[in-house]
Amino acid sequence: MNPGKTRIMGIVNVTPDSFFDGGRWDAPEAAVAHARQLVLDGADILDIGGESSRPGADPVPPDLELARVLPVVEGLAGGGTPLSVDTCRAETARRCLAAGAWMVNDITALRGDPAMAGTVAAAGCPVVLMHMQGTPKTMQAAPRYTDVVDDLCAFFEERLAFAAAAGVREENVWLDPGFGFGKTVNQNLEILRRLDAFHRFGRPLLVGTSNKSTIGAVLGLPPDQRTEGTAATVAFAVARGVHCVRVHDVRTMARVARMCDAILRGSAETND
Repeated sequence: MNPGKTRIMGIVNVTPDSFFDGGRWDAPEAAVAHARQLVLDGADILDIGGESSRPGADPVPPDLELARVLPVVEGLAGGGTPLSVDTCRAETARRCLAAGAWMVNDITALRGDPAMAGTVAAAGCPVVLMHMQGTPKTMQAAPRYTDVVDDLCAFFEERLAFAAAAGVREENVWLDPGFGFGKTVNQNLEILRRLDAFHRFGRPLLVGTSNKSTIGAVLGLPPDQRTEGTAATVAFAVARGVHCVRVHDVRTMARVARMCDAILRGSAETND
């Protein structure tokens, strides 16, 4: 279980086509301003991405991804909040790390670019290894597992061994079960129910459920009406001991996490 404060990772989509907020902050200046507001709202980490990974999304050219995210990293570097770059491309990671990013969030778990593992190892930076079946373009076509949690555990075992062999220090690895990335609604719900299974690896767990289609399927609601459903998944994940939750609505979810942390610890500093 996570004994302390659950970290809040605020999502900064510098894209025109992300499923929830595509186009709202796709200009660098707007993205930087939005990110700074997320920090005021309670973000502990900012995750900056320039390529949508929504179901059915096509990849963007590497130069375009870099042109989207690098100015945002540069605009936020040195501000005191750790920056994560959401990319599966080694060159984007390298340039953003050099500009002040702290972490790489790789949805392919070092499979998307053969140079990524070496880049992360050389930088000595934290890296998120996320599970995804297929690619964003194909992942929701027909997800199949023998047992979704057992299969994910086998995947993480293999990826952790691969990362270690490439020189990535174990203490720098975070794991993300990839809620919504090549899973059915019921498989996503089972992953949440069985989050405890992933603690066997002794690595921080990152969970990203924010406003996703599983919540929409359960509640019958569009993305802009999934706040309460997201809050339920965040509360459940915190109770299961995750280290960090990745969210759009930082202010609301930071409050949810703070209350859950207080319940779990049995004490809290209050504002009374």
